[in-house]
Amino acid sequence: MNIVTTPLDIPLERCHALILNADFRPLSYFPLSVWSWQDAVKAIFRGSVSVVHEYERIVRSPELEMNLPSVLALKEYVPTTRSPAFTRFNLFLRDKWRCQYCGDNFQTHDLTFDHVVPRSKGGLTNWENIVAACQCCNTKKGNKMPADIGMYPLVKPRQPSIYELQDRGRRFPPNFLHESWEDFLYWDADLTE
Repeated sequence: MNIVTTPLDIPLERCHALILNADFRPLSYFPLSVWSWQDAVKAIFRGSVSVVHEYERIVRSPELEMNLPSVLALKEYVPTTRSPAFTRFNLFLRDKWRCQYCGDNFQTHDLTFDHVVPRSKGGLTNWENIVAACQCCNTKKGNKMPADIGMYPLVKPRQPSIYELQDRGRRFPPNFLHESWEDFLYWDADLTE
């Protein structure tokens, strides 16, 4: 984790604001719910957020001077969905960026997904039939059934809960975390000695 303070000369593009729900939990952990400084300022003027923390960085207009917000909380609670969206990113997060055939970890751009039961044999495109796979294993398995080639997923594919994905996402922090974000990102994590 890379906790940093924001010097006055840091580029504006790096002055993101962490967005919290009205209960002061991030809207999402991975990808982390952040807005650009422009979107954060617009939300302040719309009155839809409360400023929790600010950067030392100041922006000015002819009529106004203000510190950029580093943490914002929504004024109205946004209910979190009970089931996660079926996306490539969430699939990789569920499978921890690990090929479910060879067990090796990969970067996002080196992973693809595989239908355990091929579509040509009636397999569906859903949580229960799709796994993360490296390109080599995906090519090797091709359009064969697992029993025909002896390639079975390491973990039986299933739909994760939104809480499982958030927990996994907490373990993959972005490269930049402002010091004012730390209290809000990890306050609900398990405490261990």
